[in-house]
Amino acid sequence: MQAAIEVKNLNVSYGKNKVLDDIFLQIPLNSRTAIIGANGAGKSTFIKAVLGLIKKDKGEVKILGKTIKNAKNDIAYVPQKDSVNWNFPATVYDVVMMGRYPYMKTFGKANKKDDDIVENSLVEMGISDLKDRQINNLSGGQKQRVFLARALAQDVSLYILDEPLTGVDIKTEDIIADEFKKLQDLGKTILAVHHNIYTLDKYFDNLVVLNRNIKYSGSLYVDNLEKEINKGFRDWLWWV
Repeated sequence: MQAAIEVKNLNVSYGKNKVLDDIFLQIPLNSRTAIIGANGAGKSTFIKAVLGLIKKDKGEVKILGKTIKNAKNDIAYVPQKDSVNWNFPATVYDVVMMGRYPYMKTFGKANKKDDDIVENSLVEMGISDLKDRQINNLSGGQKQRVFLARALAQDVSLYILDEPLTGVDIKTEDIIADEFKKLQDLGKTILAVHHNIYTLDKYFDNLVVLNRNIKYSGSLYVDNLEKEINKGFRDWLWWV
């Protein structure tokens, strides 16, 4: 069975510091997969390496059986909020419409289908009433929902998110949990960096424990999951 993401012998270093060491991993199609690990375990580095955003020492990555170059239109990526410049002059509607750019025959010319998809994405994330507001005037949870709405507007097979639940309010948490399940019901795959072991089963059904290499990969619903998780951590308090 084809994997959504297949990684073989992935190694990444920053200078002399090896961050990812011989990663072999398959992310199942149509799964909601969390990547967890301590600070500095290589979670965000792994995401960026899979997406081709940073240079790898060696290794092979296939996304839906394709190279990243050929799979770019199959992926929606939501980076960490702190990595985004929120001061650019754009409305919520403008940002979500960016998700439709790859489909536009003429750059910047949205048609009725694009408008309908954007409006539906805003509704799904509960931010229709914010569509005319400037992006830099939103709360942290609202900003996250805007970027998730943009990802929804892309209408792709694979959604990759870097800590989408960090620093958001309870309402946003619930909306994201519901949306992950809806996407899975539509046959989509979700891969997200996560940080709280106590909420894993609210959002996910599959788990990767990373600490430079893979400590566990598989279902959330196994006996002794706590033991499997703990393989990657010396101190649980680091990442709760």
